[in-house]
Amino acid sequence: MEWLDPLALARWQFGLTTVYHFLFVPITIGMALVVAIFQTAWYRTDKTQYLQLTRFFGGLFLINFAMGVVTGIVQEFQFGMNWSDYSRFVGDIFGAPLAFEGLLAFFFEATFIGLWIFGWDKLPRGLHLATIWCASMGAILSAYFILAANAFMQNPVGYAMNPEKGRAELVDIVAVLFNPIALAQFPHTILGSIMVATAIIVSVAAWHISRGQHFETMRPALRLGLWGLLASGVLMFISGDSLGLAMVQAQPMKMAAAESLYSTTAGASFSIFSIGTPDGSSEIWSVRVPGLLSFLSTHTFNGTVEGINDLQVAYVKAYGPGDYSPITWVTYWAFRWMIGLGAVAAIVATAGLFFTRGHRLPKNKWIWKIAIWSWPLPLIAMSVGWIFTEMGRQPWIVFGLLKTEAGVSPGVSGLDVLISLIAFTLVYGILAVVEVKLFLKTAQAGPAPIEMTKVDGSDDEQPVLVGTVY
Repeated sequence: MEWLDPLALARWQFGLTTVYHFLFVPITIGMALVVAIFQTAWYRTDKTQYLQLTRFFGGLFLINFAMGVVTGIVQEFQFGMNWSDYSRFVGDIFGAPLAFEGLLAFFFEATFIGLWIFGWDKLPRGLHLATIWCASMGAILSAYFILAANAFMQNPVGYAMNPEKGRAELVDIVAVLFNPIALAQFPHTILGSIMVATAIIVSVAAWHISRGQHFETMRPALRLGLWGLLASGVLMFISGDSLGLAMVQAQPMKMAAAESLYSTTAGASFSIFSIGTPDGSSEIWSVRVPGLLSFLSTHTFNGTVEGINDLQVAYVKAYGPGDYSPITWVTYWAFRWMIGLGAVAAIVATAGLFFTRGHRLPKNKWIWKIAIWSWPLPLIAMSVGWIFTEMGRQPWIVFGLLKTEAGVSPGVSGLDVLISLIAFTLVYGILAVVEVKLFLKTAQAGPAPIEMTKVDGSDDEQPVLVGTVY
């Protein structure tokens, strides 16, 4: 039965687990950094509102960290369950950065998170502050190793083919870890994570301020979130330019599909909106900005950008018969949603800074509603950005080396995958309900109150929070 095709179901299952897991990753990375900044502000100023913000957003950070760990473990099982031929082909290379991530970065991060959770009244303030910074750096380092593994799928380097075993083998770990695609993806991903975290801070702070509560605590959070969202958004577009150049060099077909460009063109325009033929072979109508695509691809307005049809001919000559273009409409619109939602988030941040300047508070309720509901913009932008990255690489699972259809497990039936797909969907649905309820309950509760208590053996007092979530 066609609906029991193992390849199609395996792709749906991996897509489900990956997208669901990725919802927690940028929140965790960005929130760890923001919590470290709040705690640094408390350490330097002794202002209790910064301690409250540290513990409050630290609770949200821990909720997402726990959920990210659970979903991440399931995702890694997919390689052995449904993609064993892929694992056999590329495991010697793909496993190296993943081993670094698990044995070095993740355990480093988890260890210091534990020290941070249980070290509030046991470690000196400066040393305790160092633990959250170490946890944040561990999360960022973990992201880099995963991106290095993914970059090999986009741009294979540092390998040699073993014709007897029919697999790629590692010959240069330095080349794998410093893949040009990984170096370009890394700042783009981290900046996106900061956008996600700061957008959540803006939303939570706006919700409390609009209800007239926790003003002294939430106003500095709101302003920091707005500045962080704007700054990371601007830097995101700059890093995106570098990533685009690297993508054109490694996968010109992806850029051609992202722009719905069918014929090789000098001085290519950037399509804001495009309609193509049903078979995706040519364009019917579009709205374009002259020369902009060439500038984005080559940094010259007259540069030549290769088109889908010409690249298809070249790939057939290089790799044999087959269709080497991705699903154009998915790649095209994912690229635009990624850029558009990121731009809207930056615009919201700019407007928010204007309306709250000089201790002002807007009275229009719609301004507050926009601030509250702006939190998903960067998260959706990052999610569709990864869909663009992975879908734009098709039909390759490792570009130029292994097609996606050749990576699926041969001994797994479509029914097996369907059963596990349904099970994962149900479990993830339950986890989603738990996550949302925990997150909303914690966010709506607001920062815990402060009590002052005497330090043993002296007349000094120190702040102690009441009713913290951990």
